[in-house]
Amino acid sequence: MAKKETKTNAMRILERMKIPFTHREYECDEFTDGSDVATKLGLRHEEVFKTLVTEGNDKQYYVFVIPVDEELDMKACARSVGVKSVRMIHMKELFPLTGYIRGGCTAIGMKKKFETRIDESARRLEQIYISGGRLGSQIRLAPDDFCKAANAEYATLIQ
Repeated sequence: MAKKETKTNAMRILERMKIPFTHREYECDEFTDGSDVATKLGLRHEEVFKTLVTEGNDKQYYVFVIPVDEELDMKACARSVGVKSVRMIHMKELFPLTGYIRGGCTAIGMKKKFETRIDESARRLEQIYISGGRLGSQIRLAPDDFCKAANAEYATLIQ
């Protein structure tokens, strides 16, 4: 008997919005960084994106989605949301703020809607992979569909 797929909040939102996506699961009991996930699933690293949550100097929270092998350009990120600076939030703040844990965080279906940017590099891709909303889960969808579902805009976020 096949194991029943457990839908995440992100998947339910995509279905409700009639956004096409595919879902892949993999064995994962604890945090695995995005590069390892891409390698484990045999995916091109530039197609796999991670979700990072920051706090601006204005005390608002901002979400940035970038390729797994890249790092945020904090000044570019701050500029993209119109603030002087942003800093990564502490890991202990992630779940209470977003409803997601490290390694299972996605910009789709967070507890609250935060201003969200996805790196410009996603525009050149037909499909991207993002966390499915829990450990061991990846969602594949078109970048523009991700923007629609996460209410995100494209911006230059990496060097």
